[in-house]
Amino acid sequence: MITNGAIRFSILDPTGNITALVESPVPVEAQPETAAELMRCHPDVEQVGFVRFAEEPDALVHAELRMAGGEFCGNASICASALYLLNTGTDRTGTPADVRLSVSGAEQLVNVRLCQEADGEFSACLVYPPALSITAQLFSFGGFSEKLPIVFMSGISHIIIRPGSVFFTLKEDWNAAEQALRTWCAGLSAAGLGLMFLEPEGTEYRLTPYVWVPGAGTFFRENSCASGSAAAAMVLAAESGEKTLVTLHEPGGCLKVSRDPASGETLLYNRVRLTARFDD
Repeated sequence: MITNGAIRFSILDPTGNITALVESPVPVEAQPETAAELMRCHPDVEQVGFVRFAEEPDALVHAELRMAGGEFCGNASICASALYLLNTGTDRTGTPADVRLSVSGAEQLVNVRLCQEADGEFSACLVYPPALSITAQLFSFGGFSEKLPIVFMSGISHIIIRPGSVFFTLKEDWNAAEQALRTWCAGLSAAGLGLMFLEPEGTEYRLTPYVWVPGAGTFFRENSCASGSAAAAMVLAAESGEKTLVTLHEPGGCLKVSRDPASGETLLYNRVRLTARFDD
């Protein structure tokens, strides 16, 4: 039985996508159950990761992060990077620091650059892993069928839905959105799948993310979604053919993504702060 003192974990806030990171060793097969119980104890937590930190500052990999469902998560990667720096006990205010992580669902190391702005608070830039493909695919649900843009990533994929789509009404129907996600995710055999409802607002955008992770058994309308934001920027840049800086207003706040379709580089900008720590 998990209580606040039974395992060591921290809760961090990357633009409302509340993330718990467990530092105590937990066997992989027990991680989904551990995550579910932790989320029952802390209902504001949207996702749980299990992290192990390097002891040497010059290590090739500073942190190893596995999400409860084995998926990839950009926001949790930023959280783990911030927690690693906080654990070193060094004040890095105003000085950028690069953190390298091995993350579930990612085929290569993930790089995050952070700058400490206050006690327990950082600005962050994540170099996003390359997408496997950016394409359009036919989806069917509720008697309707339509081709939608989808970004296939290692560890998670995202479908982009815009006003005018026959599926845009799913944005206001949580039950139908979950059913569609479960159906489409199973059909794609994806480790995780998001529906990203993308609406233009002048020169910027509003993004409403719904995410289903079968390995963890979780479905959330997330307050922010880093990988979904990156996917939206990838689609927009692919359509324009030009380097694009996208500002996305999400339920928890604002994220920015820079995407260069020529080089394939995707940079995601976010903020994160530590909100609580629970020790053994």
